[in-house]
Amino acid sequence: MAEVAVVVLDQPAGETPAARAFLPLLLPLLLMLLVLLRHLGSSRGERSKVPPSPPALPLVGHAHLVGALPHVSLRDLAARHGGEDGLMMLRLGTVPTLVASSPRAAQLVLRAHDRSFASRPRSASGDVLMYGPSDIALAPYGEWWRQAKKLVSTHLLSANKVGLLINKIRGLAETRAALDLSKLLTNFMNDMVCRAVAGQSFRVEGREKNFYPGLAKLAGGVLVSPTRRKAKKVRDRWDELLDKLIDEHANEDGDEESDFIHVLLSVQEEFGLIRDNIKAILIDMLAAGTDNKYLVLEFAMAELMLHQDAMAKLQHEVRSVAQDHQNGIDEDSLTGMTYLRAVVKETLRLHPPSPFLLPHLSVEDCDVGTYTIPAGTTVLVNAWAIGRDPRLWDAAEEFMPERFVHGEDTEADDFRGNNLRFLPFGSGRRMCPGINFSLASIEILLANLVYHFDWELPEGQVNIDMTEVYGLTVRRKEKLVLTPRIRMTCCKH
Repeated sequence: MAEVAVVVLDQPAGETPAARAFLPLLLPLLLMLLVLLRHLGSSRGERSKVPPSPPALPLVGHAHLVGALPHVSLRDLAARHGGEDGLMMLRLGTVPTLVASSPRAAQLVLRAHDRSFASRPRSASGDVLMYGPSDIALAPYGEWWRQAKKLVSTHLLSANKVGLLINKIRGLAETRAALDLSKLLTNFMNDMVCRAVAGQSFRVEGREKNFYPGLAKLAGGVLVSPTRRKAKKVRDRWDELLDKLIDEHANEDGDEESDFIHVLLSVQEEFGLIRDNIKAILIDMLAAGTDNKYLVLEFAMAELMLHQDAMAKLQHEVRSVAQDHQNGIDEDSLTGMTYLRAVVKETLRLHPPSPFLLPHLSVEDCDVGTYTIPAGTTVLVNAWAIGRDPRLWDAAEEFMPERFVHGEDTEADDFRGNNLRFLPFGSGRRMCPGINFSLASIEILLANLVYHFDWELPEGQVNIDMTEVYGLTVRRKEKLVLTPRIRMTCCKH
């Protein structure tokens, strides 16, 4: 038996009578099979392929291609490797990630297929810090998120106390000393948001050491850390503070001025809120509501100092419109200040605090253009890259507020993402629900800063370093230090 086997194995294929008889029948069958497979592949390939990608490495995927400023790295990668529609697929470690870097791409994921991409990616640390998560920013798409968004959009109150800041700057200006505007704006925004949410300043109440700024920074670190222990430690600090605030509000006799905690307690039964829901929403308001606003103000003041013509135009408008408001500018005075709004828009175009907005998550396989995006894909919309695309904007890297005053798309370039080339607050279902609160705070404070004071660089300083650093938000690397000069008289026109 063994000898027969050896003989058969050593005999060249095709030399046996059976093989010679079968080959003429086999070859046509193989050709038909190849043609059929090719036909099926071409008919389904247009729909089954994913967007183009750069070459990847084992294990890390494309993570090695992302530098210290990820929004810049992904803009450059998309220019070299992305599709014509602005979509690019990456693998960051084991996470499939779709990057949208054009208005067309943003329209596909934020509008055309909004429902399929309306959820958020989850992390173990984020779940611990945000109680589930049961907040608004990171909550999965569903009924709870819809109710929470409605609650915040309808009831978040404003508590602008601009006069307190102006008086503090005026006192410093009398000494003709330079001041750390970055620190001043951070502290003021902390206090303003705390007053709107909790009715009090944590600094005045002696709680600063337990809350700002360290706790917000710790919370930010946890969101990108795999350590649940650190997340639990941070959440315990939030628990201690928030439980005390909620208990204090619940035990009040009702004569105090209403704030957001009062609102949450008053609708607790209507919305089915438990204590963890309330705390998660408060964390959103206190942490996210502070950084973004002060960063926009700091970037705006830095750009205005670098572009004195724009500063002069803004001061002329503000002082002309509000010349009868000697004590300051309130929200009613902002009506008609078109250049002020243009300055805020241009600042957000060049310096969005969250260059990728917040990440989205595909909840199902979704056909996007000629591609199929698998369920479970993280989606990043590079709003920073879209805002600086020279194909969309004249002099895209230049600070030119006039583009939002006289441009062809001035009306379309609103803050609500109706024109997908300008997305400071996102677009679609997961657009930032605190847009009105944020804009009112930014505009009224910027108007008062340029109304009451003339600003100079400190003695010996000739420029402002605009180098950025990336974290959960993008901020300037260096502090903004300026010297205020009290404006002695109002402009007369």
